[in-house]
Amino acid sequence: MRPSWHFRPQKTGHPISSYDHNRVNIFHFLQVHTIKTAIILANLGTPDEPTAPAIKRYLAEFLSDPRVVNLPRSIWLPILHGVILKTRPKKLTHNYSMIWGTHDGPIRNITAALTRRVAAYFARKYPERDLHFYTAMTYGNPALKSILNRAQDDGCSEFLLIPLYPQYAGATTGAVFDKWVAATDDQIVPNFRFISEYHKHPKYIHGLTKSIEKYNHKLLAGAHLLFSFHGIPMSQSDAGDPYAGQCQETARRVAHALGLTKDQWSVAFQSKFGPAAWLTPATIDQMRAFPTAGKKDLLVICPGFSVDCLETIEEIKGENHDAFLAAGGEAFQYVKALNATQDHVALMVALVEEHLFDRELRGRTPPRVNLNQF
Repeated sequence: MRPSWHFRPQKTGHPISSYDHNRVNIFHFLQVHTIKTAIILANLGTPDEPTAPAIKRYLAEFLSDPRVVNLPRSIWLPILHGVILKTRPKKLTHNYSMIWGTHDGPIRNITAALTRRVAAYFARKYPERDLHFYTAMTYGNPALKSILNRAQDDGCSEFLLIPLYPQYAGATTGAVFDKWVAATDDQIVPNFRFISEYHKHPKYIHGLTKSIEKYNHKLLAGAHLLFSFHGIPMSQSDAGDPYAGQCQETARRVAHALGLTKDQWSVAFQSKFGPAAWLTPATIDQMRAFPTAGKKDLLVICPGFSVDCLETIEEIKGENHDAFLAAGGEAFQYVKALNATQDHVALMVALVEEHLFDRELRGRTPPRVNLNQF
C-alpha cells in the first residue's frame, strides 16, 4: 500500500510528496505575486523647450535649491529673482536652441534612451522579474514626484534610485535625495535603495577608458588628456563634500588604465557660476594656458557628465574649444559622454544587480545576453 503522503498527479504520472507539492505551490505563488520594483534613473534636468519662459521656470527651480546655491535665502533669492531670472534666460535661448534635438533636449532624450536600453536588457535576462524602469529629472520634467506617482499607479512598492552622478556631491546627488524625501512627505515612505556614487566602479572606469582609447593615436602622438569635471564652490568642498577627491580618483584610475604618465593628463573644473571661489584649476583658464606650456594638442573628456548636455556640447565643444585655439592651440578633440552606449548600459546593469538582488544571484549563473541587442 502506497504511503499516505504520496499522490500521483494525472498529467505527469510521477509520485510527488506533499512537501514537494507545497513547494511547487509556493514557487507558483511567488512567481504570480512578485513584488513590483521601480528603478529610477535620475539626471539633473533641462527646460521644457528652448524658450526664455521655459528656461526661466527651469532656472528658478534649479537655482532656488539651497543645495546648489548655499547662500542665506534672504541674500540670494532677491538676487535670483531681481537680477538673474530677468536677464539670463534670454541670453541662454541661443545656447539651448543650438543643442536642442528634433524632439527634446539632449540630457532628457539621451537619459530616456539609456533607460529604455537597460529596461530591454533586464526584460530579456530576467523575464521572471517584475521590474519597471523610469527616467526622472531633479529639476524640470519628468519630475521625481510625478515618476513616483506613476510607478505607484503601476503597482510598484519597492524603489531603487540611481542618480546619474558618478561622483557624489551635495549639490547633485544630495539634491536628488532631497527631492525624493519631498516627494514622499505626504505618504508612508516606501521601501527604497539609493546609490550615492560609483566613481571607481570597474565598469565605469572601463567605459571611460574605452571611450578614450578610440583616440590612442593622439595620445601616442603627444596629445594631453584633460579630465574636466563640473565645479562646486570651495565652501562646499571645505565643509567636507567628497566630490573633489572622488573626481581625482576617477581620473587617476582611468589614466592608470590607459598607461599614462602624470605629465600626460590633468584635472580641471568647469561651469563656475557667481563670484564665490570654486574648485581650481578652472577649465577655461587651462585652455588659455595649455598652448603656452607647449600643450597644443588636447583631448578633453568630462567624466562627471553621464550624458552630453549644455555644459559639454556648448561650453566645452564651443566656448572652451574656441578659447584653446585662440590661445595658440592647434588640435582639440572632445570625447563624448557614455550616453546610451553599450558600456553605459553594462554599468547600469551592474549597479542594479549589485544593489537590488545581488544576494539572490550568488551561486546562480544567469543566462548570457548579448548587450549589442539593446
